[in-house]
Amino acid sequence: MGRWLTSSLQRKLSVVVTASMIVPLLALGLFAFLISSRITEQKTKLSGMDTLKQVEANLRYMLQDAETLSIFLIGERDIQQYLSSDEDDVQERVDILGRMTNLAASKKYIANIAIYPERFDTALSTATWYESSNVSYPPAPRGDAVKAWTGVYPVQNYAGIQNVITLVRPIRSIHDYRPIGWLAISLDEKAISKGWAALGLGMGEGRLELIGPTGEILSSMDKSRLGQSLEKIEPEVHTLIQQEGSGTATYGSGNEKRTLLYYPELLTGWTLTGTVPYDQYKSENGYILILTAVAVSLSAAISAGLVWFTVRRVTRPLRVLTRHLSRMDPDRPLPLFRSESDDEIGKLGESYNLLGAHIERLKEEVIRGEARKKEADLRALQAQINPHFLYNTLSSIHWIALMSEEKRIAEMVEGLSDFLRISLNQGRDYCPVGQEIAHIRHYVRVQSIRFPDKFAVHYIVDPALEQRMMLKLLLQPLVENAMIHGIQPKAGMGTITIMVRQEQERMNVLVLDDGAGMERDRLEHVRSSLVSSDEEEQHDSNHHWTEKEPMKQTSQGGYGLRNVNERLLLHYGAEAQLEVDSRVGGGTRISFSIPILEESP
Repeated sequence: MGRWLTSSLQRKLSVVVTASMIVPLLALGLFAFLISSRITEQKTKLSGMDTLKQVEANLRYMLQDAETLSIFLIGERDIQQYLSSDEDDVQERVDILGRMTNLAASKKYIANIAIYPERFDTALSTATWYESSNVSYPPAPRGDAVKAWTGVYPVQNYAGIQNVITLVRPIRSIHDYRPIGWLAISLDEKAISKGWAALGLGMGEGRLELIGPTGEILSSMDKSRLGQSLEKIEPEVHTLIQQEGSGTATYGSGNEKRTLLYYPELLTGWTLTGTVPYDQYKSENGYILILTAVAVSLSAAISAGLVWFTVRRVTRPLRVLTRHLSRMDPDRPLPLFRSESDDEIGKLGESYNLLGAHIERLKEEVIRGEARKKEADLRALQAQINPHFLYNTLSSIHWIALMSEEKRIAEMVEGLSDFLRISLNQGRDYCPVGQEIAHIRHYVRVQSIRFPDKFAVHYIVDPALEQRMMLKLLLQPLVENAMIHGIQPKAGMGTITIMVRQEQERMNVLVLDDGAGMERDRLEHVRSSLVSSDEEEQHDSNHHWTEKEPMKQTSQGGYGLRNVNERLLLHYGAEAQLEVDSRVGGGTRISFSIPILEESP
């Protein structure tokens, strides 16, 4: 490990600087964890108090509704009349009971509405509760009591045991204020505590309870605690909630340590309490610890990356120079080493640059020699075009002379003379587009005498391009190829179209014939043979041609097309190479694209 570390300046600097940054990051992470733990506890308390306020609002709505309903019932005229009678009127009792049943059914949290007459024993109740040794009924109001809420007690109906809390209040005559009975409205404890678990106190680990004025547990998420005295089972909690107002507190120790939240219900003097196990904070703190660890780890990784990047920038000159010296490419110039310092590395870089410049000069000399050789070969290839054509033309002149057609001989010789004059072009490699088209017209004129009524040539040339410069003798081999391989094998007369048009900053040239076309295999062979090997060129130059062999050789080796394609590549680059497309019976299409030039390069 030590050897690995000391063998690289970049590694040594990276380790030292990274260690000096990670230690403060760890300290910052620990501080953030402690602060977050306290914030989590405060957040739980605030959230718990909001939950208690929400529960208290729902509870107060139920209590107020029950009290409003009780006031309505004790003042209702039919109930006053029925309770003031000396005897039980069955029909009137049934009507009152029906209305009471409708009221109880419209409010799901009301378990029962009952009226107990003072003068006779028949009670009016909307629920059927069975007497049992374990069932107690609400007591009648005492003395001059206006109203009172009982504690929670069980009753039994057809569905089983039901816990209820009952509001009892006396019914007095509206005429003489004498007692005529009493009213009991019972609330279902399950309806009161319904939805408490969904509130998620303490991330679902907390417990909500409703405590009466005497410390009795009226409602709870844990039904086994109903009716028990809080003073007996949790005296600490009972003492804490005796304080006025709402608040929070912590009680217990160890695994029994809990946070208490309490909020009073002012209508009845009841108190809502919520308890959250302290272990809940540990689980949330564990989550915070994980987040802190991830954040510290990510920060450490980013810091290490920044350190590595900075150190890399510092040691980069040495690594660049080492890479340049170990990965020299003979096909590319040596990259220039740039150094802004005058130290030993700078001196070494200057020596490296001198070496690269010397190598580059040697390479340029070699490239110039190869270019001269290539140019000489190109001229030799170009020179082979005209002798080949001249041989065929002279043979035709000889044949026409034998037939004593002096006028045709004159026309052919004249066309041949113009063709050769334009081909030479005073030794220049470039000519205007219009001159290249004129050169083709003279060539077509000679060939039309040689092959009368065999083909027609159409010219579609953009007038704006006629004075633009292009490499000479590019179209003649393409037109010759169309005549020999496209039109001649075809029965009847054929058509050759020459199109020169502008597309953006390039000149597109197309030579199209409607001749015999080529098979797919033959087309692929022509495309692959556009770039000929040295062996093929040597074979072409040593081959002895007869009068009919040039057509055969051109067909087999694509010599004319290869020559044009090579000249295009040398003068215009890879984007100017020939594109050949053909189909049997549909003719052949040969095209290329070159940049538009104002004058010869």
